[in-house]
Amino acid sequence: MRKAVLFIVFMIYTASAFAQEAQAAKTFWDDPVNDPMFPIYLVTAFILLVIILVGVVALYLVKVVNMLMTETEKAKAAKLGIPYVVKPSLWNRFAQKMNASVPMEAEKDIELHHDYDGIKELDNHLPPWWKWLFYGTIAFSVVYIAIYHFSDTLPLQDQEYQQEVALAEEQARKLKAAQPQEEIDENALAFTNDPALIEKGKSVFNGNNCGACHRNDGGGNTIGPNLTDEYWLHGGDVKQVFSTIKNGVVEKGMPAWGKSMSPQDVRNVAFFIMSLQGSNPANAKAPQGELFKATAPAPTAASDSTNAQASL
Repeated sequence: MRKAVLFIVFMIYTASAFAQEAQAAKTFWDDPVNDPMFPIYLVTAFILLVIILVGVVALYLVKVVNMLMTETEKAKAAKLGIPYVVKPSLWNRFAQKMNASVPMEAEKDIELHHDYDGIKELDNHLPPWWKWLFYGTIAFSVVYIAIYHFSDTLPLQDQEYQQEVALAEEQARKLKAAQPQEEIDENALAFTNDPALIEKGKSVFNGNNCGACHRNDGGGNTIGPNLTDEYWLHGGDVKQVFSTIKNGVVEKGMPAWGKSMSPQDVRNVAFFIMSLQGSNPANAKAPQGELFKATAPAPTAASDSTNAQASL
């Protein structure tokens, strides 16, 4: 049995190492039959089934042997002319020892002679298993206090939480250092007519349900205003548009997308919205808000790269 268990552990470990890359993209339940671990699981299930069947048969054999031994002892007692006394089973003897229960025929010996309207009281003691468990909790509390409160061998829950938070922050710092991202200065942000950034913003705009309220062409819907005209509810400067996207307008149904989008995505969406100015889509929503005129003309294509570096 020990060799069989070791064999199963070895097979599972080997198959896990072999299937590690194959399982990265999909789980076992996506395609159980063709999964590399399927034969191992099948063999393991078969072995467990065999073990269960062997256990059931063993219990049945023990029961048969006990029955035969009982019949033999009954016949022997009858031959000797003495009454047969049923011997308690191993489990019954163990339960009797753990509970220290008194047989009903011996209850007179532990009677306390207190009579309450015909109800008598017995001097039953606590079961040994209960007392051992209670003593174990006392011993555990002593060890716990010594380890956690006096020796500081292990951290308390609050200390463990702080350690995990510090570890997570350190891992996040290393991840950011390994994957540096450009910083977005909201106060110095300036619109850049960069086709790559605008295309990224368009992709985020259409994929983050912005089009559900503003339409994919920005013409406005029942809830969202028209983003292609010169009228704005919360300011038409690129900084104001960035702030509106980032912080949202909850009372008007505009989510704070800055909680689920990166600053770069917010910037790209703002650039895409600014690029929609004057596109005049069909069946656009009527203007809302106040007329906004830019203080300076939009930068030309020749100065795009310069403004991009300045805005970052």
